Amino acid sequence: MVEMKPLSGRRKAYDRILRILLYFCALLVCALLVFIIGYVFVRGLPHVSWSFLTTETSYIKDTIGILPHITNTVYLVVGTLLITLPLGVGAAIYLTEYARNRRLVAAIEFATETLTGIPSIIFGLVGMLFFCQLLGLQASLLAGSLTLVIVTIPTIIRTTQESLKTVPQSFREAALGLGAGKWHMIRTVVLPSSVDGIVTGCILAIGRIVGESAALLFTAGMGMSLNNFFGSVGNFIHSSGASLTVALYVYARERAEFDVAFAIAAILMLLTLVINLSAKLVGRTLKKK
Repeated sequence: MVEMKPLSGRRKAYDRILRILLYFCALLVCALLVFIIGYVFVRGLPHVSWSFLTTETSYIKDTIGILPHITNTVYLVVGTLLITLPLGVGAAIYLTEYARNRRLVAAIEFATETLTGIPSIIFGLVGMLFFCQLLGLQASLLAGSLTLVIVTIPTIIRTTQESLKTVPQSFREAALGLGAGKWHMIRTVVLPSSVDGIVTGCILAIGRIVGESAALLFTAGMGMSLNNFFGSVGNFIHSSGASLTVALYVYARERAEFDVAFAIAAILMLLTLVINLSAKLVGRTLKKK
């Protein structure tokens, strides 16, 4: 057996200093997180009430409510995910399982990574010119959802692709050796093994959608009234409205109503937590199946 030499006093002091620095960094990050969350909740939760959540802002009725912004945010999340999840997961499956041209795959991966780093206000400008003006959708939630599809699809593609790469090659070979077809092998072996990564990408996309404001200012508008999405096709397509983040900007910047802004911030944090927990629950259910 090889005898371990005891550490010198200088090495022990060096390790101790590094450990203290690591503990300090971890405590600092936790303290900042607790401070930000606590400050937002302390300033915002006292102004949250049932009427605040279930009414809309009206100066005639002298009411302030965020129900239209909650429904608009849910509409944006659902509408964006219904488009970006199939496209993103399908593109990731093609790049990982079917594509044989490595140069093409490398070029697409580079493009998706570049799109991830582009400021969202540029997406908003492109969405305003293409969806709102060229396609005639005007400033609407549908135009906002289509713009957010472009914003979030690189995240879905990259996270799903990396998750698919973690599935052992032996799983694929065993399924093919048992007589399974290519798509049957992907559907029954590869995708269930990579559900965690797909759910992670979905959670990241939801966080990006809920927290987005710059792109929506150009494409979804700043309407403060409650939309009737199912009244007619025109209402469904051309309904304009502010999400929670845009409403937070309007109340804080344009109207200087900071109590309402902090209340919206608290609701945003709680809504993001609920959506993320729901996504994890769905992912766990799919993994069991």
